[in-house]
Amino acid sequence: MRVERELPSREAHDLLELVGDVADKELAPRVGEFEEKGVFPREVFTLLGEIGLLTLPFPEETGGGGQPYTVYLQVLEEIAARWAAVGVGMSVHTLSCHPVTAYGSDSQRAALLPHMLSGRALGAYSLSEAHAGSDPGALRASATQGPDGWTARGTKAWVTHGGEADFYTVFLRTSPDARNGISCFHVDAGTAGLTASPPERKMGLRSSTTTEVRLDDALIPADRLVGEPGQGLAIALSALDSGRLGIAAVAVGIAQAALSYAVAYARERQTFGRAIIHHQGIGFLLADMAARVEAARATYLVAARRKDAGLPFTRQASIAKLTATDAAMAVTTDAVQVLGGAGYVLDHPVERLMREAKITQIFEGTNQIQRLVISRQLAASPAG
Repeated sequence: MRVERELPSREAHDLLELVGDVADKELAPRVGEFEEKGVFPREVFTLLGEIGLLTLPFPEETGGGGQPYTVYLQVLEEIAARWAAVGVGMSVHTLSCHPVTAYGSDSQRAALLPHMLSGRALGAYSLSEAHAGSDPGALRASATQGPDGWTARGTKAWVTHGGEADFYTVFLRTSPDARNGISCFHVDAGTAGLTASPPERKMGLRSSTTTEVRLDDALIPADRLVGEPGQGLAIALSALDSGRLGIAAVAVGIAQAALSYAVAYARERQTFGRAIIHHQGIGFLLADMAARVEAARATYLVAARRKDAGLPFTRQASIAKLTATDAAMAVTTDAVQVLGGAGYVLDHPVERLMREAKITQIFEGTNQIQRLVISRQLAASPAG
């Protein structure tokens, strides 16, 4: 099922058509094997970088594609509909580039962005720790300032692209202050003392490496501090609003893939003399799935339009992440139900899509945290 999209320009239409063609030819034929074997598809990211898809939302003057978020997120959705791990990887790379782009000094942007936004580099975002996932103020991994820069010690957890990335955006404690004691650093992958653990063994997204990253007296040059000392938490939270929109788009891509497969199956599968899509029990289930997918897509586009207009979008980003990821879990579960026993075996992709949907409810802030963000925003907003 091709998605009918409202796009702002002919250029955007051409871009989405290109993305769909590339995803069909280069991603869809590989996803099953790579997910089964748990192999990281670096060559796929290289291809996407060569055609300019890894840097779409960044300004052209910095080497980006200059695309609005409404377009970038729909690109992510198209990619994720074929290969969710690649869509997540693109979103994480964008998240990793945000701090230098938005908070870096002129000299940092001049020195770092040509490599970061070259399409050949891949970033990792290192915020979480084993005891500090939804509570970044509880970070323990630290950096101490010395005459030659900063010496970093500690372990970061759940790092997407750990061991594969070319650079890491790392958040470390630089003072005991609970809220203003976190700082942001740009760390090269080859930094002595930075090592990645073996990848986690996961339910889904097996071709996306997720690791711990250890910092054992890793020396970070002084000019790799991004923003001011103690500004890291603000930088992290500003990036997460955009990152949540990326995950919302990925979740919609997963849900759309499940819906499309279930509809195609229901048109072909015959029982009692007709296709099962014409039985009300199945037809209504598919109708509910379609409604969830389109509603979820609408929520991330509303938030993206606010971001593109320069308006606050924290609440809308959390609503989009919550709505889209819950929809993905429901739609993929129902897709398995539509296929019946066939949906439970590896011969069909819906069981993989269901496993992939689950993590979208967890990372970039669990959906319980999204509800907390939304409720706090409502409590702080003017009445009426």
